[in-house]
Amino acid sequence: MKTRNLSLLSLLFACLIVFSAEAQQDKKDIKALKKELKDKAIKDARKEAKRIEKDDWYTQPGTMPLDKQIERAWMKEAEVDDYGFPAYFVGSGSALAGTQSAAKLQASTIAKQDLAGRISSSIASLIETNISTEQLSAEDAATIQQTVSASTEVISQKLARVIPLTELYRKQDKNYECQIRVAYSQELAKQAAKEVIQQELEDKTNVTREKLDKLMNF
Repeated sequence: MKTRNLSLLSLLFACLIVFSAEAQQDKKDIKALKKELKDKAIKDARKEAKRIEKDDWYTQPGTMPLDKQIERAWMKEAEVDDYGFPAYFVGSGSALAGTQSAAKLQASTIAKQDLAGRISSSIASLIETNISTEQLSAEDAATIQQTVSASTEVISQKLARVIPLTELYRKQDKNYECQIRVAYSQELAKQAAKEVIQQELEDKTNVTREKLDKLMNF
């Protein structure tokens, strides 16, 4: 009996060593991936900055220099979490107006809408996968898909702490063109989208809270 118990303990210990080694290797792989993406982002950002400067783009006085803004944007787009997935959603917007302030306002609105659209599309894909595993009526499934598709505007209104990445301008005859890029945490975005969509679905469908929780399990 003792021999058997010792054998089981030895096997368990061996398994723990293997799992620990695999976890450490995963961490090393993610660390290597992050470094590779960072190095590539910096290299690509410098190329883009040179191209943009040649196209007469400039930044507002008192803001971060153009090359640093581009580098920051590329870094955010390349950043990954501890599982190797993108850490941020990034949206962009461009507008032409008679003044810099008007161009900035329009470009900011478009960038935020683009950001919300990307979040909505990502959430729709995740929910679509979960729908297939739940027993829903055709009517409820259709309502859920329509609600998610129409959620972009509501999600846009709910986004807080949007991170500005680039704010660039150039003169176009008598008008000003503005290009803006913004980022938002994947984790915070999913939470905001969950709250928005779940509330909408509670009002529009007969799906139980339990099933809604399963649909939002991502």
